[in-house]
Amino acid sequence: MSDTKEFREVSTLAGGCFWCIEAVLEQVEGILLVESGYIGGTVFNPSYELVCTGTTGHAEAVRVTFDTEILEFSDVLEIFFSVHDPTTLNRQGPDIGSQYRSAIFFHTTLQQVIAAEMIEELDKSGTWEDPIVTEITPNTNFYYAEDYHKNYYQRNTAAPYCQMMITPKLAKFRGKFQRRLRSDA
Repeated sequence: MSDTKEFREVSTLAGGCFWCIEAVLEQVEGILLVESGYIGGTVFNPSYELVCTGTTGHAEAVRVTFDTEILEFSDVLEIFFSVHDPTTLNRQGPDIGSQYRSAIFFHTTLQQVIAAEMIEELDKSGTWEDPIVTEITPNTNFYYAEDYHKNYYQRNTAAPYCQMMITPKLAKFRGKFQRRLRSDA
């Protein structure tokens, strides 16, 4: 894995509860850093409790830094789309509200183009019965989640939410993307 910044790219993705997306992406070879937080809202430096009210406009999201010598942005998106339902508006499973929306907050025009092309291809492929509702929107202020959210799944594997929601996502991911797993995952 490269340590130089020239081979790093950052993307910000929202696909429901950030614990779920974080747990998956942390297992991907080439992902250097996954940070949970809030993006896309109107309140400066919101708290988890405030975001959970659904009144701030923020989405729970992950900021992902990856090594472009190992992964392309399209690879990250392929994994992202495979571990959440991009066809449900403001909802992922039991998590309901705009804070759980599916969104790609692009950092570059190229990311915007790649995301739009991938959504168009996925819609045409019939992967899902319903059309994809994932927002493609410019990157805005990202507010880091409180420390107790970091590595949530790793620290709370036995918690009921983790067992019911995250463990199945990880199993699905591992089954489909065995070639993308970190050697220590």
